[in-house]
Amino acid sequence: MLKNISTKKLFIFDLDGTLTESKSPITTKMANLLSALLTEKKVAVISGGKFAQFKKQFISKLKTDGSVLKNLTLFPTNSTAFYSPVGSSWKKIYEETLSPTEKTTILSALKKLQSSPLYRKPKKVYGKIIEDRATQITISALGQLAPVSAKKKWNKISDLRTIYISALKKDLGKFEIKKGGLTSIDITREGIDKAHGIKKILKELNIPKTDAVFIGDAFYPGGNDAPARKAGIDCIPVSGPKETEKIIKTALK
Repeated sequence: MLKNISTKKLFIFDLDGTLTESKSPITTKMANLLSALLTEKKVAVISGGKFAQFKKQFISKLKTDGSVLKNLTLFPTNSTAFYSPVGSSWKKIYEETLSPTEKTTILSALKKLQSSPLYRKPKKVYGKIIEDRATQITISALGQLAPVSAKKKWNKISDLRTIYISALKKDLGKFEIKKGGLTSIDITREGIDKAHGIKKILKELNIPKTDAVFIGDAFYPGGNDAPARKAGIDCIPVSGPKETEKIIKTALK
């Protein structure tokens, strides 16, 4: 852990696997810690999920007033969208939507993958496997609504995502393709990754690199947090929400 973490002015968090378990709401303990952090620091959350997922997992669980929420900004779908609080509601500042042509290209590549011998169709599917998130297309191995237990089991016994990404890159060389969460692959425009997002966050909030820190769980090769190191700020890898709780406690001392 960083020795000077309590001096940082901006804390940037990944969501799934960092603040909460995959696609699950933050715990009451995490909500209380974040509320305390928001009274002292600026907080930004950047994740591959869309804004509706942020509301379900994160915003609805925070018990803070408007004066505290002003220190919180949200960057869904790997920073291709930016939301800022306005009183008790949220204002979309920008959204970098994929063009119809870009979406067609990505979806064609995904359908090609699904029809190839490389693809392993799951025995049970939970919701949509491919989701159009407007600024990003995401394919989830077991479906968007898969329970955490099923995701963890699949993640431990399979390295199919690496195989899928390798295949997709042949058709989508001009796009970013990264692992997200436990079972997902996020596809965005070229150059859109956590490094890009962090740079945008620093610019939007007018915070120097030295005053910011990023905390995430997916720094492994191909993980969507790995590019964050290219942004030039301090990064802290975590194994899950429990470790993130310890970091926040330390920052509040």
